[in-house]
Amino acid sequence: MLVWQKSRELVKRVYSVLESFPQAERFSLADQLRRAVISVPSNIAEGSAKESPKDQIRFIEIAYGSLMEVFCQLQLAEDLGYVSRERFEDLGALIQEIARMLSGLRRNKQSIQS
Repeated sequence: MLVWQKSRELVKRVYSVLESFPQAERFSLADQLRRAVISVPSNIAEGSAKESPKDQIRFIEIAYGSLMEVFCQLQLAEDLGYVSRERFEDLGALIQEIARMLSGLRRNKQSIQS
């Protein structure tokens, strides 16, 4: 699934950004960001293994929520000077792409469910 592949790419890019975070952030914003970004492909994968479209939609929605959490946390990291504006915009573009793909996948599953 392309959306799963893109979300894995996001994980790699976010982990790369986290390497430049200050030591003081290792167990707060960085840890929260790490958990949220890992949740995106994990929930896509788990949802794809479910039989019913209703269950699949639920996991797509969880992945979408985690993706929005990642976006918010990256905004905060940029506000705090941990992420450059350019890097934030690059990651934001990938996040928007994944968000569109998840929304499309959700609509597709809803049409199957109906």
